[in-house]
Amino acid sequence: MSYTVGLRMAARRSVLRMTPLSQMRMVPRVSHRWSSNGPSSSAKSSSNGNIDFSKLTRDEIKQLRDMKMAKDRKYKDRTVAYYFGSVAVIFLGLAYAAVPLYRAICARTGFGGVPITDKRKFTDDKLIPVDTGKRIRVSFTSEVSQILPWKFTPQQREVYVLPGETALAFYKAKNNSDKDIIGMATYSITPGDAAQYFNKIQCFCFEEQKLAAGEEIDMPVFFFIDPDFASDPSMRNIDDLILHYTFFRAHYGDGSAVSEHQPVEDVNMANAQILTPQVIDATKD
Repeated sequence: MSYTVGLRMAARRSVLRMTPLSQMRMVPRVSHRWSSNGPSSSAKSSSNGNIDFSKLTRDEIKQLRDMKMAKDRKYKDRTVAYYFGSVAVIFLGLAYAAVPLYRAICARTGFGGVPITDKRKFTDDKLIPVDTGKRIRVSFTSEVSQILPWKFTPQQREVYVLPGETALAFYKAKNNSDKDIIGMATYSITPGDAAQYFNKIQCFCFEEQKLAAGEEIDMPVFFFIDPDFASDPSMRNIDDLILHYTFFRAHYGDGSAVSEHQPVEDVNMANAQILTPQVIDATKD
């Protein structure tokens, strides 16, 4: 095999020696110089500015392809970063708006056992008692956070009302500490399905209540049950409702307690006609 290759090389050298220089076709070598942005101007078409791939070597084409892939990958990475950044901002905004939005929805629809406080439902036709032959018993319960040194109890165990009949109840709160403290109450209705018919005209919930050291106050709750309660088939077997309040110590967003010098929130009685319901005093056993 080596002998054959040697013969071929010798034949080529002899042909070159026998061929006149004028008849030899010289093929110039094209040199492509690259910069960081791609091939040099000698590798580009002067007519339209596009790269003439016929003048590029295989390595140069591969380098050009790699540059394009890197550029596309950088664009995709930037797009993904923008997308996830937008999602993070949206979720952060929803997290801050979740609590007030949830309260607003629950207060309007009665969802989650939250009584309705939408004043547009307090129309004259809703405040007409409907005699169904039986009264609805509304019981009152209370609870206090462990870090709030207050005593918080209902002044009555329960009241009996008709749908559409307004009723007034009271809770009593006392600050047992030697410091001024601000508290805030949340509430719920049991069973939760009946919360959509429980309307509160006046209450002390979701408002900062400041009690001085040793101070004791009465907190009113003015409410009525929507007359539509009587015509709802799903409420047919519900005769008892429970209004439950829980008092917490008020805090700022950073978790620190509210300042003792925070102004007292005023709780005003609703200016409306009150029908006297049947009341059972909680102080009587």
